[in-house]
Amino acid sequence: MDVTHRRILKIALPIIFANSTVPLLGAVDTFVVGQIPSPIPIGAVAIGSLIISVLYSFFGFLRMGTTGLTSQARGACDQVEVAVILTRVLIAGFIAGGIILVSQAILFFAAFTLSPASSEVEELARSYLKIRVLTAPAAITLFGINGWLVAQERTNQVLFLQLTMNGVNIVLDLVFVLSFGWGVEGVAIATCIAEATGLSIGLFICRKTLLSVVARSWIAVFERTKLLRMFTVNRDILFRTLMLDTILISFTFIAARFGDVQLAANQVLLQFLMIASFFLDGFAFAVEALVGQAIGGNKRSKLRKSAIMCGQWGMGLSALLLVIFLIFGPNIIFLITKSPEVQAEALRYLPYLIAAPVFGLAAFIFDGIYLGATETAVMRNMMAVSLAIYLASIALLVPIFGNHGLWSSLLISFVARGATLAIKYPALEARAEL
Repeated sequence: MDVTHRRILKIALPIIFANSTVPLLGAVDTFVVGQIPSPIPIGAVAIGSLIISVLYSFFGFLRMGTTGLTSQARGACDQVEVAVILTRVLIAGFIAGGIILVSQAILFFAAFTLSPASSEVEELARSYLKIRVLTAPAAITLFGINGWLVAQERTNQVLFLQLTMNGVNIVLDLVFVLSFGWGVEGVAIATCIAEATGLSIGLFICRKTLLSVVARSWIAVFERTKLLRMFTVNRDILFRTLMLDTILISFTFIAARFGDVQLAANQVLLQFLMIASFFLDGFAFAVEALVGQAIGGNKRSKLRKSAIMCGQWGMGLSALLLVIFLIFGPNIIFLITKSPEVQAEALRYLPYLIAAPVFGLAAFIFDGIYLGATETAVMRNMMAVSLAIYLASIALLVPIFGNHGLWSSLLISFVARGATLAIKYPALEARAEL
């Protein structure tokens, strides 16, 4: 199948629409507990959801690694391996979720030690987490299912799954909290039911493959060479993600030194990065699937065409985001925060966010290319280089320029990621056969 603009959009647009529903869910969670005449429930849900999200994010490699491996198997027309990968990721997801369940006491103790809260907020947050963690296997397994579906360009089903999950969550939020008065526990129960529903739908979507004899060929499922490759790919992605998280977390910690107003302003502006990532992810996912298939089918021409065409769409989208942020940036800031001091401070640094989609485009697209090619060792190594460049920029610029130096360092890290991966791209292409 040839790489066309229509095919790229068919993969990318459902991902963009699915991503756009995520902020709505967080807003509804905050709204329903906000109706309780106390600030404690809002704080408990904020901290609890942050802790569980960070824990789950460590297993995001299951989505990324699965897309690359499955798309390559599909490109090689190896339907046996496509089916077997699904079985492997289901097993891996349930094992990972089980590990979180078993070690929850240690994990939550460490989390609250690092992010201390008042005793009242912590008590409610612990109640929230004790419920949320029950569906850890479902939530993590969904990463693998989504990656498997993306690899086969079935992103419409990913969108349906996401919309259904979020819809169930929102409705149950309203019922459990506003009608039944279950408070923070109601929010947690709603999310658990939504995650269990999502897993059920995901398994139903994949039922044809799961019910096939091939998917239950245990010799193939536990083939040592394939398991080792899966482990290696996911290990590299995990290390790369930890280094990326180091950049983002240190950014917030350093901003805290500049005072509450600048910290709040930076947090407001980071929402612009989240918006940009939601949109650019669509084309990053598309290039993952297409490059993986090109690699699996030994089609260098399709590899290059996929990279170029997805990059073109990314450039167009980045330019559009730049214009949107330029025109509507102040309005977005005023919508997010009502504090005049925070608004004024955020406006000072808005130009960095206007430029961010353009500065970060190459990193997003090349991430997708290398994930599809499962060249994860290169991603890991270039992320290490980018982290070093970021830390050097922080050491040099922040003491002189303060928060301007901090934002400059973040943009420099984006450019470093894209540039270092671009330098390695010719070698990746050379390894693909004609």
